[in-house]
Amino acid sequence: MRTAYRVETVRAAEAELMAALPEGALMQRAAAGLAAACLSLLGRGHVYGARVVLLVGSGDNGGDALYAGVRLARRGAGVTAVLLGARAHEGGLAALLRAGGRVTEDPFEALAVADLVVDGITGIGGQGGLRPDAVPVARAARGSDAVVVAVDLPSGVDADSGQVAGEALRADATVTFGTYKPGLLIDPAREYAGALRLVDIGLGEVLPSVPDIEALQHEDVARLLPVPGAESDKYRRGVVGVVAGSARYPGAAVLAVTGALRGGAGAVRYVGPAGAAVIARHPETLVHTGSPEAPRKAGRVQAWVVGPGLGDERSGVAEVLASDVPVLVDADGLRDLDATAVRERTAPTLLTPHAGEAAALLGVSRESVEAERLAAVRELAGRFGATVLLKGSTTLVAEATGPVRVNPTGTSWLATAGSGDVLSGLAGSLLAAGLGARDAGSAAAYLHGLAARRASGGAPIVAGDVAEALPGAWQDVVTG
Repeated sequence: MRTAYRVETVRAAEAELMAALPEGALMQRAAAGLAAACLSLLGRGHVYGARVVLLVGSGDNGGDALYAGVRLARRGAGVTAVLLGARAHEGGLAALLRAGGRVTEDPFEALAVADLVVDGITGIGGQGGLRPDAVPVARAARGSDAVVVAVDLPSGVDADSGQVAGEALRADATVTFGTYKPGLLIDPAREYAGALRLVDIGLGEVLPSVPDIEALQHEDVARLLPVPGAESDKYRRGVVGVVAGSARYPGAAVLAVTGALRGGAGAVRYVGPAGAAVIARHPETLVHTGSPEAPRKAGRVQAWVVGPGLGDERSGVAEVLASDVPVLVDADGLRDLDATAVRERTAPTLLTPHAGEAAALLGVSRESVEAERLAAVRELAGRFGATVLLKGSTTLVAEATGPVRVNPTGTSWLATAGSGDVLSGLAGSLLAAGLGARDAGSAAAYLHGLAARRASGGAPIVAGDVAEALPGAWQDVVTG
């Protein structure tokens, strides 16, 4: 599992560690890891004579860049420093000059021929984008043919929130120290980070045991997924009820049921007007045909999914929320959702909005949600007293307290009609199988994204392709 910590926590841990180490030791550890990453990117046979440009700010990131430059210069690289802050780290600058590096006052000439650029302009405390004097240099770096390596995180992004409030330097790779920072895992900042490399500098010894951010990996998800026992039957494995679809949107019901059938529960009960379409596609579904089609008459379930494709036919939402089993609310079920009714539930509730739906629930613009996804998902979880899965380029799963889960899988081709219906069914099935809301949402998002990658291979896909790829994604996870 990848974990990330806020700046305040990282700084406190660094201070504690530095107090126990010789002066400058922590910076030297960071510089050694940064230099090793740069050597790898250059190719060890191409270091001698390589042209390396260091973009050096006033903070410790600038010092890390300078000391890494020393190591590269000693390996035969031509290292040029561009000083962009009010001051540079004195020890690092002196060491670079002694190792044969140089300082230039014309950054554009150096960047035009650079093979590698090391971005040490701002560190984890930087906010509000790049300063105006650094913007043209950053643009020249990104416009060159050089590989851009960010020190700890790309300059101009917010380490805690993932917000990009102004100009930022987009990196090909980011070498981060001690622990990941939230902005490296959350869009829009994540898009600027490129490939991530974590350098161990000893912070793990002093960081708190509970992080601010978690990103699950295969082995974490494998431990969560339900496995039938020898005595299992379809009811013991869990039954998920799906209230979805309408005369206008019968496909949403089919896709939600498909996701649910692929999610590990023993059976799926469908309630709604699209029963004929569901049975035609999935004859194993238990379809309620009574009239009126009320969820309470459908039979016992261990979890409900409500909302996909309901349109204006949302009478079942309140009834489902009044049940005493876990409930997932998605899509049309989120419209005009009663926060009080959600907060008063005794069983878990999982809300799965996209950015537009989250904006409507919060009474803000979609743009503000997309710019500050972490703040938005935390606010929703607190306001509704529920677990919230905020869909998007970075899918986040949050509760009112505790770490926020960041989903690392997926592809931009997943932005297609009906994919969210499949995700809802999948997560609802995991709820019925006994997973908590946080784990069900996290595992479902992971499998959903992995299935999309398998189905796509870089080509366009439709929601049904994602659903059909779920068994292969599940198998990939459990077999490692």
